[in-house]
Amino acid sequence: MSAQQRFAQAVETSLQQFLDEREAVLVEIGADAAPLLRLVREMVSGGKRVRSAFVLWGWHAVAAARPDASHTTGTEQDPAWGDAVAVATAIELFQAAALVHDDIIDRSDTRRGKPSMHRALEAMHREGEWVGDAGPWGEHAAVLVGDLLLNWADDRMLRACRAAAHGDAVHDAYRRMREEVTFGQYLDVLEEAAWIRQDPATLLDRAHTVAIYKSAKYSVEAPLSLGALLAGGSEAQLDALAGYGLPVGVAFQMRDDLLGVFGDPEVTGKPAGDDLREGKRTVLVEIARQRLSSGVRTMLDELLGDRELDERQIAILQDAIQRSEAPQRLEALIDRAVGEALESLHEVELSRSAVLELERLADTVAKRDR
Repeated sequence: MSAQQRFAQAVETSLQQFLDEREAVLVEIGADAAPLLRLVREMVSGGKRVRSAFVLWGWHAVAAARPDASHTTGTEQDPAWGDAVAVATAIELFQAAALVHDDIIDRSDTRRGKPSMHRALEAMHREGEWVGDAGPWGEHAAVLVGDLLLNWADDRMLRACRAAAHGDAVHDAYRRMREEVTFGQYLDVLEEAAWIRQDPATLLDRAHTVAIYKSAKYSVEAPLSLGALLAGGSEAQLDALAGYGLPVGVAFQMRDDLLGVFGDPEVTGKPAGDDLREGKRTVLVEIARQRLSSGVRTMLDELLGDRELDERQIAILQDAIQRSEAPQRLEALIDRAVGEALESLHEVELSRSAVLELERLADTVAKRDR
């Protein structure tokens, strides 16, 4: 088992132990906590654990590069291993909260091939034959579940930072991450509604800004920085890791844009063309719009965001985007971003094993199919 697999396993155990602790408290208030916690456990279990991996290698990159580092530095034998696991656990709880809220905003029925949280809660209402409309109740309850997960993420991060040598710096970075990704999500939903009143020449730049703050910084740069700060990283090391993390995060989001339009539902666990129904004004869509004829661009604008799009209409939009050559141009941007990121890793002293893993991860997140 690799170091990353062992770390992911440790984070999984930490998550379940934390939920055990919280369930023991909540069931004292009411037995209704048990079925709710069951849904939460199902949601936080598994997943790609991308952010946890970046916490690990950000920490290892700095810790194992110190002159006094031993063969146990950055491993399970390192006293700071538990701190890194705790920080990653908090990030996974925050990610779960973000997914719950995101699925409500996007009205997504599924997540990883299973019912999204608000749909699972809606089903609980129907199966219980409760009073009222199951749909709105499921959404209302899911908002509260997301808020609960946010609270737990903050709690776990605060505990981790109190125990860690560089906890104040880690907590400041976490607070900044929370603010940026939340505002990035706001910009995302704003763009879906306000794009029509914006200067057309600014739409691509606005889509890039959304990609950076909604996903890129949060998915890669921030977890890397949290790990590096935990190890007491220097300004030069933090800059080098940010120089890797931001472009890899952008590549991560651009791949997400492609999967949101062309992904295989059997692999992604989401319906084909989901981003088209949701009206996402992504970099992919804006590149396509710039290259389409005025008539086809008008058709795309009229259909994008229609929740009732059928498979034929999805296919028409996919074909238009494909013929614009936007996917090929986005692939070129992904390759360029990864190239820039890898150069940054060699600008400062970082552990060789972490650099190798970060090179591999860059390729993994940029070329994934789900």
